[in-house]
Amino acid sequence: MRVVDDEVALESGEGPRREPPAAYADVIIVGAGPTGLMLANELRLAGVRPLVMERQPQRRATPKAGGVGGQILELLLYRGILDRFEAACTGPVPAPRFPFGGVHLDFTRLADPPLHALPLPQPELERLLDERAEELGVDIRRGHEAIGVSQDDAAVTVDVRGPDGSYQVVARYLVGCDGARSRVRDWAGIPFPGTVYPEVNRLAQVTLPDAVTVLGNGDLEVPGSDTVRAGFTRTDHGLLGVGSSPESRAVSLYTVEDESTEYDDDLPMTLPEFQDSLRRVLGVHLPVGEAIRLSRFTFKARQAQRYRAGRILLAGDAAHVFPATGVALNAGMLDAVNLAWKMAADIHGRAPAGLLDTYHDERHLAGTRTMLHTRAQVALRRGHDPAAEALREVFQELLADEQPLRRMGTLVAGTDIRYPMPGSHHPLAGTFTPNLTLHTEQGITSVAELMHTARPILLDLADRPDLRQTAQDWQDRVDIHTAKTDQRPADVLLIRPDAHIAWAATIDEATDTAAPALREALSRWFGTP
Repeated sequence: MRVVDDEVALESGEGPRREPPAAYADVIIVGAGPTGLMLANELRLAGVRPLVMERQPQRRATPKAGGVGGQILELLLYRGILDRFEAACTGPVPAPRFPFGGVHLDFTRLADPPLHALPLPQPELERLLDERAEELGVDIRRGHEAIGVSQDDAAVTVDVRGPDGSYQVVARYLVGCDGARSRVRDWAGIPFPGTVYPEVNRLAQVTLPDAVTVLGNGDLEVPGSDTVRAGFTRTDHGLLGVGSSPESRAVSLYTVEDESTEYDDDLPMTLPEFQDSLRRVLGVHLPVGEAIRLSRFTFKARQAQRYRAGRILLAGDAAHVFPATGVALNAGMLDAVNLAWKMAADIHGRAPAGLLDTYHDERHLAGTRTMLHTRAQVALRRGHDPAAEALREVFQELLADEQPLRRMGTLVAGTDIRYPMPGSHHPLAGTFTPNLTLHTEQGITSVAELMHTARPILLDLADRPDLRQTAQDWQDRVDIHTAKTDQRPADVLLIRPDAHIAWAATIDEATDTAAPALREALSRWFGTP
């Protein structure tokens, strides 16, 4: 079956052209945002040839997101590239204090916060991922627009309109990373149910004129008006958020208003539009200076019913949009990491039956978990009556205790996800591998350093030659390492390329039990030896 966007195909009006011969790629990725670029890079690490197609001729200059945080930062560390992102930060790494539904998760009193973020506008994030893609030899075609698709049991064919005319590309798989209004999702016939909330959010980082004084507690003293408090302030016309520091003349301002206007995401917000919103919400004029960052977004809660339809798959905003800030990039880039190694195994002919289907199973589970806390934020944020105020007050009291505060942090970071791991009942199975310091015969290393190549790892932490011998049949696709660590979480860890633990054994397991279980886990995730 072929699906073509007729409007796009006919709008040039130039008549038929001679089409170049069809090109081939292992995987076609539609969309060169953070999710698409991360997927392409992970596929190249796994020895697969992706082709990235992006309809925009250049990277977008408008920062849809102002930073990246959560578990993806740890994954970037495991790939050996986190230092690049840290070096490119546009400002000091903020104190671990994050908005959550109109209140704050304040981790400043914790020595080891469960949630971190880097201030990195999306254009800069995409530039870094682009540079990494160039190093790895990824083919990225900007100004090339997918206008139709067909698939059969063996391949998927994409109709493309490029600067020099139309052509076709054939691939084993197509992945839609083309955003919340995904054409790929529509062509695949995948439902995208959910809720649209009637509110518009505007975020700005601006300088302040000398007339506005930043007090020691972060409040703003505005001439001719009451003091504007740091944090969140509710008015009869919306919500105002203020994040400031006495050491800086730059301040982050955030407004939320109930509004049903449909905005074009490609048209950036202007400073006058933001000033008008400030005036409506606050009721007075709050003078601002130069705009450093301006962005506008609406909130939707939507999740694709399935992340795969035959040879077409979805990732990032094409698969899910969440009604809260600070989670979309984390979720989308983690989708990419989960999908890439499974797709590569299938293309290389090493995938066990059903491996690619676990992408939907695991990442839909993660998306549902993210949807849970972002919808909870809607309830906290949108209530205006005394009952809603009481809910926010009780929630803040709960967060005064360390255990619930940590639990909320891991929930937002996405680090509380435990994928189902059939055949492994160890508490670590399905969780993200901790970055252990490892002592080997070659010296000191870490789990993060071992994961740079994105290959599966069998990590023997208790000198179990019986289990290393079991894994020898998979040594062409699984790296085997022996090491010691000061705080051993298990005897042996079988680690997937996405850094999740596929299987673990403790020292008290008998050899005749552990070895067959390890063999089963190796076969389940990495195929027949």
